[in-house]
Amino acid sequence: MSKVLVPLAKGFEEIEAVSIIDVLRRGEIDVMVASLDNTVLVQGANGITIQTDFQVKDISANELDMIVLPGGWDGTHALADDANVQRLLQEMDAKGKNIAAICAAPYALNKAGVLKEKYTCYPSVEEEIQKEGYQGEEAMVVEDANVMTSRGPATALCFALAIVKKLKGEAVYNTLKSGVLASYC
Repeated sequence: MSKVLVPLAKGFEEIEAVSIIDVLRRGEIDVMVASLDNTVLVQGANGITIQTDFQVKDISANELDMIVLPGGWDGTHALADDANVQRLLQEMDAKGKNIAAICAAPYALNKAGVLKEKYTCYPSVEEEIQKEGYQGEEAMVVEDANVMTSRGPATALCFALAIVKKLKGEAVYNTLKSGVLASYC
């Protein structure tokens, strides 16, 4: 079974985090929800709290197939400043393992030095990243090598489905896409 880490930091974007966790679990992917410290309950940008089961510091790149970062500006800054998240991103990239980020979170990938040439993100965040190759509004999900990025809350479901497609294949993707009525993805 594929194993994916979703690290949550205070101020994460709830629509993105919940869409990722839910859709991946529907696709029978083992999702590890982790906090940056010993906090079990992490509050999102809009006051919704999610319970975590792990701490990022206790997770190794060797046990993961993918790491997926939800956005939310405060949460993104915390992910970008967290030594354990940055280490995991760099280890995953060095091993050619899958990395994904949505909304503001490509900023954390860029800080780790793992963001590839082609990417997308929340429009105002591109100014913070200041890296050529920005794909803007041209696609909801952009893949370049082992890195997948997406734009924001409205693209979260398509982003999560694209992750399922990458990890589980076309058949599981099509079944889930149909089941959640996401014909627009």
